Formats: sequence, structure tokens, C-alpha cells
Amino acid sequence: MTDKNQELVTQEGYEKLQEEFKHLTEVRRREIADRIRQAREFGDISENSEYDDAKNEQYLLERRISEIQRRLRNAKVVDASDAEAGSVDLGTRVTLRATDKGTERTFQIVGANESDPGSGKLSHSSPVGRAVLKRRVGETVTVSTPRGSTEYEIVNVEAAS
Repeated sequence: MTDKNQELVTQEGYEKLQEEFKHLTEVRRREIADRIRQAREFGDISENSEYDDAKNEQYLLERRISEIQRRLRNAKVVDASDAEAGSVDLGTRVTLRATDKGTERTFQIVGANESDPGSGKLSHSSPVGRAVLKRRVGETVTVSTPRGSTEYEIVNVEAAS
């Protein structure tokens, strides 16, 4: 399947999507339905702000559920153990050293929608992610960002746990 809508995700990212979908469909739907039912009990719904708020929340919830369904349908789970040994790929953990400062940072390369740089999860489509993909330990890459160019040396590559 070479669908342009295909989304690459790690196993962890796929499981989080499934958990969110389950929570939204089994818990949140019921909560919002209860709010709508309670708001109807107040009488005339044409001027009922509680009813309007609950219906708006229901609309947003259904939109999010549809988005998650689409993402799950189009997800391609990438297994880090399938990556070429010593090569940076989706799901691997890579340690980079900034050659000008000598500082090291470790990131897990993840799918675009799993990205969370503060938690050490870097998108494969980010400037750093694109620069290090398919590279090996010892190689040097230059990353261009809005702040300027930075040169990194790949210090370590391992499968993420």
C-alpha cells in the first residue's frame, strides 16, 4: 500500500491512538449524551445554552473520533527491530552531539503526529529527523533550521525500548 495518506507510526503511537479512540467512544460519548439529555430536561432548547454547549462538544468529539478512525485506518506501524542495524530509522533512539558545543541529546525518532521534543520524541519529518534518517554512528549531518545551521555527529543508534 503506497497511499499518500499513509501515516507512519511506532507501535507505541498506534496503541495510544487505539486507547484514545476507545476512551472517546466508550466514555466521552456517554458523558456528552447524558449532558444533552439533562439539558433537554430544562425545557425549551431554542434558548438553552447548556444544550447548545453540549451539542457543540458532541460535534467536536465526533470530529475527533472520525480523525482518529482515519489515522488508524491509514497507519503503518513501523517496527524498529526491522531497521538496518546501526542505522537511524523510525522507532530507533539516536544520540547526537552538537559539534560546535559538544553537548549531547538523545531522541527517539517517531511518526509526525507522535512528536514531543520535550519528551525526547522527534518527528522523522522534522529538520533533524530528516537529516539523520538512514545515517549511521560516526556520520556528521548539518541541519538547517530557522535559527541557522547546526552540525551534529551521530554518537549512538539503538532500538527504542
